Amino acid sequence: MTKPLRQMLEELQRRNYSPSTIRNYLRIVEDFSNHFGKRPDELGLEHIRSYQAHLLKKRNQSASTVVNAVAALRFFFVKTLNRDYAPEQLPYPRQEKRLPTVLSRGEVQRLIDSASNLYHRALLMTLYSTGMRRGEVVGLRVADIDSERMLVRIRQGKFSRDRDVPLSPVLLETLREYYRWMKPKTYLFPGTQKGRRRDKPISPKGAWIACHEAAERAGLDKKVSPHTLRHSFATHLLEDGTDLRTIQVLLGHADLSHTTVYLHLSQRHLHSIANPIEKLSLSSPADAKRSRRLKKR
Repeated sequence: MTKPLRQMLEELQRRNYSPSTIRNYLRIVEDFSNHFGKRPDELGLEHIRSYQAHLLKKRNQSASTVVNAVAALRFFFVKTLNRDYAPEQLPYPRQEKRLPTVLSRGEVQRLIDSASNLYHRALLMTLYSTGMRRGEVVGLRVADIDSERMLVRIRQGKFSRDRDVPLSPVLLETLREYYRWMKPKTYLFPGTQKGRRRDKPISPKGAWIACHEAAERAGLDKKVSPHTLRHSFATHLLEDGTDLRTIQVLLGHADLSHTTVYLHLSQRHLHSIANPIEKLSLSSPADAKRSRRLKKR
């Protein structure tokens, strides 16, 4: 590791960034450096602009991926090297606003029932019942399941915040059956090493595979990931009458504006809106002419 990257590592650790963010940021700056064949501290604004265009046009990377790259480069040059770059000099690319995929309750049921084994079934039920992020569920510990208070403790989620979410009796019944079979020690969903079960957390990819395989078995056309279950959890809560502020707390959103997206996904809220066309006194469609030809003047 070069001296500039060591400095960046120390600065990231000093600011208590998560291990995954540290790895990602270091990888991005190293790739940036290799692209130009120079040390990263020998590069500047023009190189950043050129590299951003390269990622978008030559590598065809998504806007969200390039946003992450710009964030890493901003940190390196502004926080690590203390260069006086204004935010507008390192702009983020414009991102398309797309609504997330949500499963119906029937689709969630089919997904869970299609899990390949009890391990995957318990994992999918935990994701849907708690609305956890993928990175949160892989680090979930046995001690985080509080059956006395019927709560699940989510430790050090996004922005290094802890939060509690309700423990469903249905989920608890499955977790007890799962515990008697798997007998996990530290981590509720242990991973593997060289094909053997170890007392280490499952990888984030392992959680994604559990969703993907179950979706294929269930015959779902939608792309399903752990985050799909999180979106479905929030949307179904909203449809059942849970207020947005409570959903914000359960999801661990820092800003309520991030939670309002579920207003666009909730069928109950969308269908409760009075459509203005219903107020019009229109003639019957049976009386409308069928010909599409225009009359000659």
